[in-house]
Amino acid sequence: MKLLEERIIKDGKVFPGDILKIDSFLNHQIDVELMDEIGAEFHRLFEDRRPDKILTIEASGIAIATATSRCFGYIPVVFAKKTAASNMSKDAYQAKEHSYTRNVDYTISVAKDYLKEGERVLILDDFLANGEAMHAMIDLCREAKAEVAGCGSVVCKTYQPGEQRIKDLGYQVEVLARVKAMTDDGQIEFE
Repeated sequence: MKLLEERIIKDGKVFPGDILKIDSFLNHQIDVELMDEIGAEFHRLFEDRRPDKILTIEASGIAIATATSRCFGYIPVVFAKKTAASNMSKDAYQAKEHSYTRNVDYTISVAKDYLKEGERVLILDDFLANGEAMHAMIDLCREAKAEVAGCGSVVCKTYQPGEQRIKDLGYQVEVLARVKAMTDDGQIEFE
């Protein structure tokens, strides 16, 4: 997605530890017009998969999933929670996830009321690096006996194993911006 790549070049920042920071438009401050373009592109890529629902993970994936939902006729969006809230049902699906960016382990959860057997679920996230978050959301779907309709990521670091890891499980994976390399002086190279 050329528009997204141009925006990453313009506003993205590379930090030590192989971190690409694009929070000025994707997940701390959100460029809604760009988000609508992202949603339209995910719709184009997964339209034939006919998802019933979109699953993401808090918090960065919510805007992405919401924009995509509009393009699919406002299908429900469910987000996996990283922390247990006092008002969350104890009857929930759970999976382990390791955050590459924060170097923290989470137990993500979705109330069983919101992920049902037989539903076709499109999984979306902001970044795909090692595939931990995506894999954890797949585990939630498996536990619910829901069908994974596909997996999408706004950005993928193709030099890390995440995309191939998910493809090796047999899932369709679509990525909007494929980062091939990043340098310490802030250069970003796309495939």
